[in-house]
Amino acid sequence: MRIPPLYRKRSWQRFFAGAAIGGVISWLIFLYMFGVWQEKHTKLIREQQEHITDLNDEIKIWQDEYKAANKRNIEQLTVQKINVKITNGEKYDLDSYSVYVEEDSVKEDLQMMVAKDLDTVYKSKDLLKKIIENKPVRINGKRYKLVIKEIVIYTTISIQLELQYEK
Repeated sequence: MRIPPLYRKRSWQRFFAGAAIGGVISWLIFLYMFGVWQEKHTKLIREQQEHITDLNDEIKIWQDEYKAANKRNIEQLTVQKINVKITNGEKYDLDSYSVYVEEDSVKEDLQMMVAKDLDTVYKSKDLLKKIIENKPVRINGKRYKLVIKEIVIYTTISIQLELQYEK
C-alpha cells in the first residue's frame, strides 16, 4: 500500500502551506487574545485584592472604634470613683489629716457602690445617706455627725459633707 504522491501537486502544496500558516497565525491570535484576557483578569484580581485589603483595614478600624465606644459606654454607665469632701473642718479647728482620715473612712464605707450601674446606685441613694449620716465620727475626742450637703451621682459619686456636733 502506497501513499499517493499528492505532495508534488501545487494545489496540495498550497493547501498544506496555507494550513500550516493558518495554524501558526491562529495560534498567534490565540496567544494574543489569551494574553490580553489573562492580563485583564490579573489586573482585575489585583485590584480586587487591594480593595479587599482596604476593606479589611477599614473593618478593623471600625471594629476598634466600636470596641472603644462600647468600653466608654460601659464605663459611663457604671460608677468608677467616689469623691468625698468635708467642707467645714476649719470651723471646728480640725487638722487636715483628721479630715482626710474621715473622708477616707466614708469612701471605704461606700466602696460597695463602685462598678455598680448608675440606676442601682440612684435607687439606693437613701441607703447611701443613711450609711453616712448614721455613722458617728470621733475626732480628737469629740463626737461629730456627718450631714450630707450635696450628692452627685454619675460615673463619679461626689459627696460634700459637713460636720456637726453630735447631741
